[in-house]
Amino acid sequence: MRNIREERQKSKAKRLDMRKSDEFNFMLGKAVEDLPESTKGAIRGSIYAIVSKKGTKEAKDFIGKKHTEGLIDTQTQKRLLDLIFDYSKYR
Repeated sequence: MRNIREERQKSKAKRLDMRKSDEFNFMLGKAVEDLPESTKGAIRGSIYAIVSKKGTKEAKDFIGKKHTEGLIDTQTQKRLLDLIFDYSKYR
C-alpha cells in the first residue's frame, strides 16, 4: 500500500488548477494583449495547453524560449510566469 502512495506522489506534477481554468484563460488573455495579433493567439493557446497537460516547468521553458526568440518582452515574460505559478497546483 505504501509503495502505491509513493508512486502516485512521484507522478504528480505542478499543473493548471482546472477549477480555475476559466479565470486563468481570461487573465492569460489580459497578459498577452500587448502582443501583435499574429502571435497572440498562438502563444496563448500553446501556454494554456502546456501548463494544463504537461506542467509548469515545461510552460516556463516555453516562455523562456519565446523570450530568447524575441517574441515576448521581459515584462510580458514576468507576467506570464507569475500567472502560471498563481493558478497551478500539484495534480
